[in-house]
Amino acid sequence: MPVFSSSRDRWRGVILLVAVVLVFLGLYVGARRYAPFVFTAAELRAWIAQFGLFAPLVFVLIQATQVVVAPIPGQVVALVAGYLFGPLWGTVYSLTGVLIGSTVAFNLSKRYGRSFVEDILHEDVVTRFDDFVDTVGVPGLFAFVIIPGLPDDAVCFLSGLTKWRLRTFIAVIAVGRLPAYVLTVYAGGELASGRFIEGMALIGVVIGASAIGYYKQEAVRDLVARLEPRLPF
Repeated sequence: MPVFSSSRDRWRGVILLVAVVLVFLGLYVGARRYAPFVFTAAELRAWIAQFGLFAPLVFVLIQATQVVVAPIPGQVVALVAGYLFGPLWGTVYSLTGVLIGSTVAFNLSKRYGRSFVEDILHEDVVTRFDDFVDTVGVPGLFAFVIIPGLPDDAVCFLSGLTKWRLRTFIAVIAVGRLPAYVLTVYAGGELASGRFIEGMALIGVVIGASAIGYYKQEAVRDLVARLEPRLPF
């Protein structure tokens, strides 16, 4: 089963990958020159610790904001959390931010309705996933959000247009997003511990799964929609 639907999509993926690599190389060179302490996890964590509770609070706010505004993938922020705070607290802070952001997105949609959602989401996303989110059950939503690379932030807004209760929605989001975030945060912890190969291998797994999920959005949506009515719960 091909990952890309056309040669154009394939080239877009390649260009995006090259752009990401160049950005990271630029950040690496700049950090090596102007902030070399960031490459020593112990020194960096000691520097972060001087900010006390302010550091994790800012991080949680950033993670929550990316759900609502979506300028960067949440897994990137989770990777940083693992490097800065370690696997345990990195996961706690990442998931806390994600749940806060998801709650905000859900409640904004409940409060301001369909016109608000259509104004902030791309028309193509609304067209492809509006009916899906409205009709699919909780098991189907779980199957959808557990796969990285799918528009789960957009689903948070679309879910606010349904009759679902907030506590049900948040429970599904918490359990469904946990595996990818745990894996990514752990990868950041591995990098901080000097286990570069292990950390990069985990990052590769997440990136590969995200790429497949992104380019197979419609296939995943259709599969979940077909299987959900057959589930015994």
